[in-house]
Amino acid sequence: MDQADIPALLQRLASDEDAARKMAVFKLQSSINDPAFADVFISSGGLVILRRLIMTTGGNTLAYSLQSLSRLLEVDMGWDIFEGPTAGDLVERVVELIVTNPLVNILRGAMSILVALVGHTQGGSGRTMDFGSPTTPRTTTSSGPGTGGLSMIRTPGTFGFRALKPAVAVYPQFFELVITQLQSADHALCANALMLINALIRDAVSSDGGIAAGTVAGKGSGAGEDWSKFIKRLQDLGLIKAVYNLLQSSSLQDLAYPLLEFQGLTKVLLRKWREVRVDLERPEHRRALKGLHLASAPDRRHVNGAPGVVQTVNGTGEENGGGGSTEKGKGSRRHNPEKWRRLGFETESPAAEFELAGFLGMMDLTDYVRKNEDGFQKLLLEQSTHPLNERCPVARASLAVTMILYDHFEVDKSDMEDMRAYLALNDAKNSDKLFRPLLLQWSRLHTAGLHAFFRMWKATGAQRDDFDKVAELVRILIEQVVGQASRFKDVLEVEDDLQEYDAGRLRELQMELLELSFEDQWGTHLFQVREELKHEALQFVKEQRIRCLLQGSWFSKPMPRTNNHSRENSSYTKRRLYQPWRYAKLSHNRRYLHYADFPEHLPYDPGLDALTEKVDLSTISSVVSNVSAPHETEPVGDPNEPPTESNNSSTSTFRHGASQQQQQKPTTKITIYSFSEDIPPKQNADGTPVAINPPVNGEPKEQPILTLFPLNHSLASEWLDGLLMLLNQAPITAETNKLVTLVSEYGLKIRLLNVRLEQMYTGPVPGSGVVPSREGLDEDYYYEI
Repeated sequence: MDQADIPALLQRLASDEDAARKMAVFKLQSSINDPAFADVFISSGGLVILRRLIMTTGGNTLAYSLQSLSRLLEVDMGWDIFEGPTAGDLVERVVELIVTNPLVNILRGAMSILVALVGHTQGGSGRTMDFGSPTTPRTTTSSGPGTGGLSMIRTPGTFGFRALKPAVAVYPQFFELVITQLQSADHALCANALMLINALIRDAVSSDGGIAAGTVAGKGSGAGEDWSKFIKRLQDLGLIKAVYNLLQSSSLQDLAYPLLEFQGLTKVLLRKWREVRVDLERPEHRRALKGLHLASAPDRRHVNGAPGVVQTVNGTGEENGGGGSTEKGKGSRRHNPEKWRRLGFETESPAAEFELAGFLGMMDLTDYVRKNEDGFQKLLLEQSTHPLNERCPVARASLAVTMILYDHFEVDKSDMEDMRAYLALNDAKNSDKLFRPLLLQWSRLHTAGLHAFFRMWKATGAQRDDFDKVAELVRILIEQVVGQASRFKDVLEVEDDLQEYDAGRLRELQMELLELSFEDQWGTHLFQVREELKHEALQFVKEQRIRCLLQGSWFSKPMPRTNNHSRENSSYTKRRLYQPWRYAKLSHNRRYLHYADFPEHLPYDPGLDALTEKVDLSTISSVVSNVSAPHETEPVGDPNEPPTESNNSSTSTFRHGASQQQQQKPTTKITIYSFSEDIPPKQNADGTPVAINPPVNGEPKEQPILTLFPLNHSLASEWLDGLLMLLNQAPITAETNKLVTLVSEYGLKIRLLNVRLEQMYTGPVPGSGVVPSREGLDEDYYYEI
């Protein structure tokens, strides 16, 4: 619309015919966001007419009027409409429309105006306002264009929440109805409602806001806590639940900016609560600590019994701030010496222990105790049965969980950083990671994290000195469960995961994270440590395997093969003298392998004097077996035979339906060879086993001097690798190699547990690396050698 048409437009806006006014204000809303047009409109007295339309019309005419004013404020013009003695009536009219009017298009415009009105005090427009007392108006004589004809005597406008206070007093249901609009199906209305709430909260927590007029940390004055009471009022009206549902809804993209702003404001509130110092001179803080003590079900003898005992918050035994002694006739008044330590504080001066977490830590602790009073009392009663060093410090654990959540959600991070990150991410899936619905469930996460702390303390058998280690486990648990939770995961599922997460898996995860961290920081050193530990583990396992040989073991002997068609006397005699058991044992000097055959498995292990045969280890050329499986999952047994159940088991079990001959047939075999120039090695009927050290051409031939049939795979692994290690060869079975790896990894984990996490990131010593200044020095210097 051309600026020359503005007089005609104003004439139609002031018309008594509703159709003319409606058409005129409809055209106005599409043109008024042009600053040049808006300036002429205002200087021509258009604000007076626009205000009259808002105050007197209804339906679409009212909706277009509200939209026009909203767009005018968006270009930072038209603020004069909120100045003068009639400004309060206009604000009250807009608030009334939000409370009483059900039309969506009217509600959208009304809320948009209030968003601009409340947010104007935050400096978004760059306009400097005087926030002095609204009861002492400043009068200025206005002249020239821009006055709009509202008043020649201008009263400074009131913005922020102070502008809404009188209207909200008339319509106390205002906040409840605004929060109700967060459930609206109209996304634009929902976004405007959330932006209005954001503006109110931001104004409330600002240092110069109308709600929080005063110093937050001030003493004795309740004005500094008005912002906290206001936030509590909004929360009681269901604000958190409504925004939490929006964060998990499918319409997230339409509400991205106000939701990110609310998320940032939540962090601002958490920061402010943490910055409030716990001070026992403040009645509300003293009452909170006293409530903790009474909720712990203290020993009644220390409350009413033990003549004249007086319980005070600071644990000094003082009464009403006076001295700690009374008349002798009334007896000595002493306090419980473990009044606060019983609750999990380190000392009897609990206020000082809130230094790090601030009032936020006290809020979390008191909220937990209030909602879980019975469990709190039972926990303290259970802990009192343990020695002091083994008790879980409940209060310290609560403060630790508070700071873990504080760090996890990056509360100190500016909300503008989230905005920039959202603008930089075009992918909806990646941007979803910026939205943290669980941040709004802070209290429930704190309670679940605290219960997880108690569980970890009990599962690990921790003591007071292990507090930081348990806290680190809980930190990893929070990162794993809460950090990996998707935007749509319900808080109930997160609580269950925190409570049921396996402690063993958590320790493994901790080791993995430590190893990754150490790999980055100490990669070369870790490689050296691993090599050293691997060598130590190999020596350890070698000694263990050799000790198995020193202890001795029973082996089976298969039935000698005979020809069924011809029973010669020699074969019959050989079968008659068959002894099915063989016992082998290494001598104490580790030089000879003694063995003997027995007709039955003796209930005791024979000594070396009963073992009539022996093998000199120095004569052994190689050890051959079918035990060495390259992978743990492969069956163990003769590769030329079909696998049986005993191939994969450490016990001698067989498949159902196997014949007696199959059951008696051993599946593993160890053959010890020795060099012989004359006798070729014997060939077995079931095939020659693969030699571990195959003979080289030109060397003397080998012959078997001893054959052992282990009863199970574990025994075969012990004896095969034990014999190889005695001959200074490397182990080859998967079981032994797995044991070597296990021992070396445990050695590494033990060493890592002895290193504190912050030692990885410790910077240089202060002052190191600074080049000294040569200012004022000449060339007259020398080195002292």
